[in-house]
Amino acid sequence: MRIVVIGGSGLIGQHLTTELSRQGHEAIAASPSSGVNALTGEGLAEVLAGADAVVDVSNSPSFEDAAVLDFFERSGRNLLAAEREAGVKHHVALSIVGTDRLEGNGYFRAKVAQEQIVKGSGIPFTIVRATQFFEFVAAIAESSVDGDRLVVPDADFQPIAAIDVAAALADVALGSARNATIEVAGPDRQPFRDFVARRIAANGDHREVQADRAARYFGAALETGSLVPAHAEAVRLGPTRFESWLSAA
Repeated sequence: MRIVVIGGSGLIGQHLTTELSRQGHEAIAASPSSGVNALTGEGLAEVLAGADAVVDVSNSPSFEDAAVLDFFERSGRNLLAAEREAGVKHHVALSIVGTDRLEGNGYFRAKVAQEQIVKGSGIPFTIVRATQFFEFVAAIAESSVDGDRLVVPDADFQPIAAIDVAAALADVALGSARNATIEVAGPDRQPFRDFVARRIAANGDHREVQADRAARYFGAALETGSLVPAHAEAVRLGPTRFESWLSAA
């Protein structure tokens, strides 16, 4: 199959193109650095010619509320219009578990808007919602600094390795469109605090990590289950455990 990966130069995109190529498929990494810009439409017609499927793992360069909403709406519309012209039969979009439960965060609101554009496009689709990546836990920890300690939300967390997200996306892209949303997550669900504490300890940082019901997650208030799959029995679990990932990081 010929599969175009929009955002192919990013973390997930690189893992995904590697995995698809390993399985013998033609994986095209498309990004502004390769002359393909979904935000402006540049290069889309050329790169989508003959594509069987498109996987959109692109991300906004700005997380400011208005900018991120503009990015996902404009790039989504441009990309899907170009896919219709090219006759693409399957659009796969990477989204976030809990994105429709965190209205207080502009990035999550923008992902909801992106999902709605995909669903209304008329192109067969599959939306893959993933939990946060192991690779981002350190940055999440740094956003939680409060003096000489870290204060994180009192909520559950179930992060996943980026390579496992890519494997799930590859399987989805190589299959038939589901016209539905599926969820992927890591193998372990534990308190947010535990993952953050283990991540910083792996770097020799032993600051106290506290859980607080009032702590915000990038501006959004969390309930216990806000960031984890709502229906655990229907979720694809990545095989990589956090401890194994930490030891190899």
